[in-house]
Amino acid sequence: MRLDALLAIGTDPELTATVRHIVDAAAELTGARYAVVETGRCDAPVLHVPVEGYGRLHLAGGRPSPALDVLAARAARALAGARLHEAARQRERWIEGAAAVTNALLGEGSSADPLMTVADRARLLADAAAGVVLQPTPEGGMEIVAASTHDDPGDIVGATIRPGSAVLAQLLGGEPVFIDDSATDPRMTTHVRHRFGPSMMLPLQADGRLIGTLALPRRREGRPYTDTEKHLAVQFASQAAVTLLLADARHRRARLAVYEDRDRIARDLHDLVIQRLFATGMMLQATGRRAGGAGEASEAPNTPSGDARARQAIDTAVAELEATVQQIRTAIFDLQQPPAEPPSGLRARLLREAAATLGTQPSVRFTGPVDALIPDHLAPTLLAALRKALDGRTRADIEVIADGRHGTRLVVDSTVVWEAPAE
Repeated sequence: MRLDALLAIGTDPELTATVRHIVDAAAELTGARYAVVETGRCDAPVLHVPVEGYGRLHLAGGRPSPALDVLAARAARALAGARLHEAARQRERWIEGAAAVTNALLGEGSSADPLMTVADRARLLADAAAGVVLQPTPEGGMEIVAASTHDDPGDIVGATIRPGSAVLAQLLGGEPVFIDDSATDPRMTTHVRHRFGPSMMLPLQADGRLIGTLALPRRREGRPYTDTEKHLAVQFASQAAVTLLLADARHRRARLAVYEDRDRIARDLHDLVIQRLFATGMMLQATGRRAGGAGEASEAPNTPSGDARARQAIDTAVAELEATVQQIRTAIFDLQQPPAEPPSGLRARLLREAAATLGTQPSVRFTGPVDALIPDHLAPTLLAALRKALDGRTRADIEVIADGRHGTRLVVDSTVVWEAPAE
């Protein structure tokens, strides 16, 4: 039975199982009440057996046995093998984690938030309490811009390392920083440092560009990071930085393609659709004039003729065509605006304000050079009037008229809701 206990040591490559086999075998060989493998110091009155390269085996109430030397030697070899196996498994997990980040950010149709993806995956791999990404601020400090935690990360995002902090020079220089206890380390200055213990702060740097810093703090009095974990985390951060650069380049290419496509659509609308609509309107106006002349010569006064009715219908059609042309011009202007960027001109701000208030893309017509004729000091008043007029609505027909002689008018559903004289 004792031989079986010795032989069981090393049969399982898992570190935890190996330690369990060692303490079970030691307790059986010596008759101890229990056995403990420790890497630190134990002052209790127990039997101590050194285990080379790991620590000591403590046996409470046990008696010396010649087999203990054999057990210690076998335990040392088994623990060394289990450690190698554990390191290989850790390495495999980190490599798979880096590959998962690459697939998430560079896969087809990916819409994941790049920094949040890196922070979340790194937190899980490092068994950390939080995974955060810091980026440089204009003032010369660093700010947490993405955070993944077990709890609500709301109060972590926005935390800053102030300019002049001792750790800042290392971070901005792209150096990894390893901290034993974030709560007591004087280099840490964020308001959330008291929550955390051991921490790694790793540069996200690629192609000579510092994207930011990946920080992986564990909880207070948490397990310190091993040298293997530090090495693997640095490699992960380096790979993640390359992936972030590639994702950014891909995003820029996609934006450029959108710009080019929008420009093409705008050109087609202007060169083909508007010109044809304008020509059709001219033809209808000419037809209306001819129909009106014929009706006046052939009909008695005050009697609506068929030609008069036809002319009225033509006039209505012409007005509809003009309104359609204005809407298409507004659409062309929309297409020419950079996507996902704040608007600059008054026309763009009016479109954005109307869409935000209504919750849908509105129908807005602009008559006259709005950006050129409406002074900057009138813009806030006009925008406020638009918000008030659209409050509580889900749909509206909006027209903004800028005339150098008659001033500016805001018309909502055929009602003038705001006007200002020409300046």
